[in-house]
Amino acid sequence: MQDQQLRTPGPGEKEPLSAGLKQRHLTMLGLGGVIGAGLFVGSGAGIAVAGPGIVLSYLIAGAIAMLVMRMLGEMSSAIPASGSFSVHAERALGRWAGFSVGWLYWFLLVVVLAVEATGAAKIANGWVPGVPQWTWVLIFMVVFTVANLAAVKNFGEFEFWFAALKVGAIVLFLVLGLLAVFGVLPETDPVGMAHLTDEGGFLPHGWSGVISGVLAVVFAFGGLEVVTIAAAETDDPARAVGRAVRSAVFRILFFYVGSMLVIVTLLPWNSLTPGLSPYVAVLDRIGVPSAGTLMNIVVFVALLSALNANLYGSSRMVFSLAERGEAPQGLLRTSAGGVPRRAVLASVAFGFVSVVLNLLWPDTVFLYMLNAVGAVLLFVWALIAVSQLKLRRLIEREMPERLTLKMWAFPYLTWVALAAMGVVLVLMLLDDTARPQLLWSAGATVAVLLVSWVRELRARRA
Repeated sequence: MQDQQLRTPGPGEKEPLSAGLKQRHLTMLGLGGVIGAGLFVGSGAGIAVAGPGIVLSYLIAGAIAMLVMRMLGEMSSAIPASGSFSVHAERALGRWAGFSVGWLYWFLLVVVLAVEATGAAKIANGWVPGVPQWTWVLIFMVVFTVANLAAVKNFGEFEFWFAALKVGAIVLFLVLGLLAVFGVLPETDPVGMAHLTDEGGFLPHGWSGVISGVLAVVFAFGGLEVVTIAAAETDDPARAVGRAVRSAVFRILFFYVGSMLVIVTLLPWNSLTPGLSPYVAVLDRIGVPSAGTLMNIVVFVALLSALNANLYGSSRMVFSLAERGEAPQGLLRTSAGGVPRRAVLASVAFGFVSVVLNLLWPDTVFLYMLNAVGAVLLFVWALIAVSQLKLRRLIEREMPERLTLKMWAFPYLTWVALAAMGVVLVLMLLDDTARPQLLWSAGATVAVLLVSWVRELRARRA
């Protein structure tokens, strides 16, 4: 394929998939798809290393995610496709790039959906100890496989209400937290700025703590990319993805940073325990009854929501790869309603394998699966940025009328985002706890790149 020429479907051409998603589905997917256990529980680890400076950690990590989403929004509004950034990478850089980023992202999603099913199963097993953890994983896999094999609007409705609950929980938390900060709630007094300045100050571990916090929280922003994949199954993809990207990134940044600010203002940062939800600690502090149970319900829903979104995103990604000859052609078969059922089944297969893994190693499988995906998200984001650098020039030259959503300060902020991702990768290499994840991810990335290189050689010889 010539990377000097932009080849794209004409305005009248459509994806072979159903256009069953509405704007409200896409908007809520953008808002709720990234709000999960990484925020509700994982943020405790970030607070432990950064103290109140975790607010800056989330600002930095959120800024990187926001720039990546703006790049994605620019490319996806100009060239909507079910493969999103995999399609963009192929058009900008060549088949090797589309193949590599598509399969890496698919690998990431299928492992993460199994991780989410395992996390939800642990919570459900705590509620109903008589049902083994592996049985819950099996139940979740069956339910969401059936939901995704049906019409795409079913996925949209599932995700709309899941996301609405998560967004509602965050908004309620922020309202209650602010009322407690100002001493408006019963039996509360204004807390002032004491917890932000005491116990070592705002940066108790200095800027190194803030950077460590970035390493702990940056992956919580993964999942936003599914919005640009889902946009291809709306009636007006270009307009839908633009609106979803504009609304999602700022609101999500507000939810994340706002939550952290409330937490470290209300509670001494060193009173929080990593691994336990700081949200529960705040709700206990302001006297909300059964705070732990309520937050467990929210986390449970968040995990199932992410499982649902990742199954959808992975099935559409592998379907797009098959469309371009980068995956088995048998995955292209769709139902009468435009659902790629074989692609769904291929994507959920590892989820069913994780049922056996949970049966054999229920206490360690979660950690091993997390290490397997590690930093793959950063490699995907980096390829998105490189693709946007090239594709922006091609779109400007060949179809400038489609540039309805532009990357800010192009190309400078794109280079800033790439540099920031490079810094995060170097810091992961230097960090003892993050290094194994980086090495696993680097191994997976090199393997995919080697396969793409071998395929390119064979194609040239043929």
